[in-house]
Amino acid sequence: MQAIELEATITESHEIHLQLPDNIKASKAKVIVMYDEAATPVTKKRVFGQYRDKITIAETFDDELPVSFWLGDKT
Repeated sequence: MQAIELEATITESHEIHLQLPDNIKASKAKVIVMYDEAATPVTKKRVFGQYRDKITIAETFDDELPVSFWLGDKT
């Protein structure tokens, strides 16, 4: 088994395209991807109001929690 190191770019669609040297014969290969976590993440621009009407809050949201919530069911 041999190893070679190639530089590649991860696209926004999470793909990597590699071009291997001509001296490598066609066969199966194991691929290990190492990436730098410190790299600037690709972020999508947020749009004001994009989550409007996507969630609802129950009418009982502000109600006091029962004692069993704090002390368990064995009280």
